[in-house]
Amino acid sequence: MYIFATFKYNTEIELTLQELEELGLRKYQIMIVPLDKVEFNTKTIDSMHRTDGRSLIDLAAIFGIIFMLLGVIYGYVLSLGPILWGLFGLLFGFVSGFLVDYFFTKKSESKRKKQGSDADLILMIRCPIEKQEKVKDILWNNLVLGVGVVDR
Repeated sequence: MYIFATFKYNTEIELTLQELEELGLRKYQIMIVPLDKVEFNTKTIDSMHRTDGRSLIDLAAIFGIIFMLLGVIYGYVLSLGPILWGLFGLLFGFVSGFLVDYFFTKKSESKRKKQGSDADLILMIRCPIEKQEKVKDILWNNLVLGVGVVDR
């Protein structure tokens, strides 16, 4: 019988290992696998098949359209005319929307990196059926995130 448990890396994992060895489990019956952290890479343009909802072009396009419209409207009373002011507004809106979205996305990505994922490592225990409940009690008493049992 195999028991799998996920832990956040802290001192509780050391206490859990000590209690499992005191229960009579040997070191060859216990395996710990550290998990890699996920990388957040924001792309400028999302493709149709691989979207994560964090495209940097969306807000830039919205700002570009709004400032272009304002440039065309007020271009009738300004000296260079509505076409040039519309192009200036489009350029200004696109760049400002891109920069705003870029800084807010980087801020949220750094917050996600600080939080990290819930599970840092997986503990796999091979134990006889008669020790299953004791092992699960030890795991639940030591701040485990989740426990799974697999019968052979």
